[in-house]
Amino acid sequence: MPEAATKSIIGRSVTKSKVVIERGPVSNFAVAVCDSDPVYRDLEAAREAGFDAIPVPPTFPFVMSNWGHFPENQPVDLPSGNPLDELLGPLMAKGGIILHGEQEFEYHRPVVVGDVLTGESIIIDTYRKESKGRTMTFVVTETVWKDDTTGESILTSRFNFFHRS
Repeated sequence: MPEAATKSIIGRSVTKSKVVIERGPVSNFAVAVCDSDPVYRDLEAAREAGFDAIPVPPTFPFVMSNWGHFPENQPVDLPSGNPLDELLGPLMAKGGIILHGEQEFEYHRPVVVGDVLTGESIIIDTYRKESKGRTMTFVVTETVWKDDTTGESILTSRFNFFHRS
């Protein structure tokens, strides 16, 4: 696939979603990442730490689209087609693997139990690198999560993954 075709998906929406931040998934995630801080399980501990409600662990946004994502709440204006399929489909047809590169979370305020957030993931960059005779095609997506009521930006997540031929 030519570099121009790879760059043509920049700026396109991958997905839109709405999530409800719930206490059970937040505390289960804290257990899964071996974080024993009671702030992620106990409202009084969260308040003593300065939060209005139980906060999410720092890396929870990586999974929050899987928990609290209810079909009846989803936006009706979902993107048509998936630019990732357009890019990765032909690459995967030739073999190779897809790997997680890196992830970052920029919090504009704490995400807490009870929040209802809407997010849209957009492809913000694609590029290629050669390594040991193999081509790696990188894709960077950015998801801006907003408070569903106020529209205030709460969190920006950037996700970088790549296909290695």
